Amino acid sequence: MKTNMNNIVNRTIVAILLLTLISIDGLATDRDTTSNKIIQMIGLDLKPSYLFPTHEFFKGSNNAQKEMNSTLSGHLKYGFKFAPDSYLGNVYPYAIQGVGVGYNTFFNSSELGNPLSVYVFQTSRIANITKELSFDYEWNFGASFGWKKYDEEKNPHNKVVGSNTNAYIHLGLLLNWQLSSNTNLRGGVGLTHYSNGNTSYPNAGVNTIDASIGVIRFFRNNERSTYFPYQSRKHVFNSYINYDLILYGSTRKKGIYPEDSGPMLVPGSFGVIGLNFNPLYNFNKYFRAGVSLDLQYDESANIGKHIANEYIPGNPEDLKFYRPSFREQFSAGLSLRAEIVMPIFSINLGIGKNFLCKGGDTNSFYQTFVLKTYITDNVFLHTGYQLYRFEDPNNLMLGLGYRFNAK
Repeated sequence: MKTNMNNIVNRTIVAILLLTLISIDGLATDRDTTSNKIIQMIGLDLKPSYLFPTHEFFKGSNNAQKEMNSTLSGHLKYGFKFAPDSYLGNVYPYAIQGVGVGYNTFFNSSELGNPLSVYVFQTSRIANITKELSFDYEWNFGASFGWKKYDEEKNPHNKVVGSNTNAYIHLGLLLNWQLSSNTNLRGGVGLTHYSNGNTSYPNAGVNTIDASIGVIRFFRNNERSTYFPYQSRKHVFNSYINYDLILYGSTRKKGIYPEDSGPMLVPGSFGVIGLNFNPLYNFNKYFRAGVSLDLQYDESANIGKHIANEYIPGNPEDLKFYRPSFREQFSAGLSLRAEIVMPIFSINLGIGKNFLCKGGDTNSFYQTFVLKTYITDNVFLHTGYQLYRFEDPNNLMLGLGYRFNAK
């Protein structure tokens, strides 16, 4: 049962990634009659990184009995931006989006593996510094494959990674130097996180801070251009409110902390289902914000208070539970949401508090990170992650959304 549930979630992550790639291709030619004029790009990046020693495994409790504090990855990317004579190219002149692959080494392949990351990315300009130099950002979101996971017999020291497939999230800040009309040199720093969203244990997470150096090459004339001579005249923005309705689900593992006993992993996996209703006020073409009503049912919530065993067993597989009441596993909260709007993608960040809840597992502040990928103007993929108290991983949020009053 545990293996099947983990496989379902892993396949769901891969399916969402594939649908995202299809969305990129579809929207590249769907928004207006000239948007088939795209400027294609190839990029190469090299990223030496510092590995945060968040677990004893990284501090030397491994087969080599050596501290693990460095990683190295190489990345190949294909992307595009919309031509300046298209609507999207005129409104978002610096946005580049596409797909990438990255090969990673942690210099301990026998215990961690050398995972391969496959992801979608988007990068754009934050501010101009000079005519040739700008301050940019980039995010990556995808999946990483080929991890060596924890195994009690074959890989007992690695109590960090519990699955062969993990989510990959990266955010970077870059200096972008335009060497010529078609070639840019970029360097900067970033943060990377690998996690399985509590679909398997252990799930301590792998976190790095990266330095990067790379080059991108465009395959259509990318001459320096202001892009905006007619933007304010032809694309006047009128503020409005849209309404996002999202249905999501996932599975998760659960750890409990019984009294007079050490922490224990509950056998099996648990289902999570949620609904968000999110009105958002569009301040301009790049930013919207609002509130969200967040409903969630978590089959694992508060089960630590309902242990049926008379004594805590030594083997977690012998744990038995009474089913908690619906009130203890259902929560309703309100969150503040801010959303960065770009072509194809939006990044939605939220912070909220459950107002309808019962028990310590749901009576909490929560935080959300969501990537919305647009299939049409109204329908989007919803790929997100929820934390409690800014530090405790809670669950993935994989689903679909529908936008009312899309413009």
